[in-house]
Amino acid sequence: MRRLASVAALAIASLLCAATPSGAQESSCVGDVDAANVQPKPGPNLRFGIGPLVQAGQVGPLPGPAVPEQPEGTHDALARLRPANGAFVLRLNRFFWSDGEEGIRRYLALAERFTSRGYLVELQVRYHPNESQEGDIAAWTRHVREVVRRFGSNRRVVALQIANEVNLTVSPDSSDGSFEGARQALVDGVIAAKDEATRNGLTHLEVGFNWAYRTDPASEESFWRSLRDRGGQEFVKAVDWIGLDAYPGTVFPPAESDLESYRDGMVNAMSSMRCFAQIPGISPSVQMKVEENGWPTFPGRSHQMQADVLRTMVGAVHDYRGTYGVSDYRWFNLRDGDTSSPMPFQHFGLLDSAYGEKPAFGVYAALVSSLHRAEPATPRPVTRRLRIALRLRFRGARDARGRRCAPGPVRATLRGKDIRFVRRVEFFVGKRRLMRILVRKLPISRIVIRRKRMQARRYRVRAGLRLKDGRLVRLGRTFRGCR
Repeated sequence: MRRLASVAALAIASLLCAATPSGAQESSCVGDVDAANVQPKPGPNLRFGIGPLVQAGQVGPLPGPAVPEQPEGTHDALARLRPANGAFVLRLNRFFWSDGEEGIRRYLALAERFTSRGYLVELQVRYHPNESQEGDIAAWTRHVREVVRRFGSNRRVVALQIANEVNLTVSPDSSDGSFEGARQALVDGVIAAKDEATRNGLTHLEVGFNWAYRTDPASEESFWRSLRDRGGQEFVKAVDWIGLDAYPGTVFPPAESDLESYRDGMVNAMSSMRCFAQIPGISPSVQMKVEENGWPTFPGRSHQMQADVLRTMVGAVHDYRGTYGVSDYRWFNLRDGDTSSPMPFQHFGLLDSAYGEKPAFGVYAALVSSLHRAEPATPRPVTRRLRIALRLRFRGARDARGRRCAPGPVRATLRGKDIRFVRRVEFFVGKRRLMRILVRKLPISRIVIRRKRMQARRYRVRAGLRLKDGRLVRLGRTFRGCR
């Protein structure tokens, strides 16, 4: 009956020992260690959510495949957790760079699946390179920019977490810190994501990173100083939020003596992150999200204890949300990967792998209902046809066969009642991009071909319009050139 508990203890002990170098010096960021001595401060209520995908990152050997999902079971469970008058955020994890185009398409489909049902989505954009990608930061930032462009048009994809738990260097399945270039990937990825979102007018898409509570003091000091030294103010200005992954009683510390210790653990995690975040210069006004918080069940760790621990940890985050500037909370995870598995990290769910409810499911639903932030649902983008037209103007002529043609120059103009919704325009002739325009003045009009470049052939002029709500609209017209 105690086999799983022994496996878990061994895995966590191995992780912490591997993370601790000899001669580690103490950090000044020890955090608040006793919740009873910290003054709770009021703040806006939390925005709640959960991880709906079943696979968790593993410490140690990898398990077999998770029990297949039953989508209707997932949708039903999420609907029962979702508050009546507030948002509910689904955090999609394990989106690996190494999965390439296949991974992008899979997560685009997942994002559409959940957002079409009214949920908000956060995307965990893992560094997790393959052997040929590892350390190629330029290629990584190109990937990050592509992710921003392809997911950002969905207004309900509201946040990107760049890389995962880079401070944790001994667990490549769960975290990115052991890969070559991980710290630079985090810094450059955040900067690239924010820059691409800004360029494309994706004001709804917030960019952040997370931190695993916690490794040894010397490693933590090194990690946070590297963010300062590698990124400077450019990095700090790009950070919209910081994320906390905390597992008191499971990861760190690997065991707690009583329920009050779990409250202390969450307070210590939140306060420690605020302290460390000052090293690179991240302001206390930057929101903190509890991105991962969970407690697995298996022999020796009862379902009822999970419910009690959940109530205590959520209560601590709620009580001290104003003290530490916490805006969001996510439980990890909705469902067990495989309840029959001997691997401890397969058992974090509020449901077992057959969709049976554990007591913690009802407890979390009640807490979300009573503590959530009341807010209107995010509106879907307008889907009616936009009233914008692309017009081409040129001096008309006739070619040798009597067909109307343009000797040049040719001016492309965008007009219409909805032109005010356009943030950026790109003009193309054929496959060649001519110019990119940030819209500051209407109407939008440019010469796209000059007389000296005109040839006797057909031309296709295209305009790519990035709207203020993030959508991309394409318009095109053709004409015949003549000398």
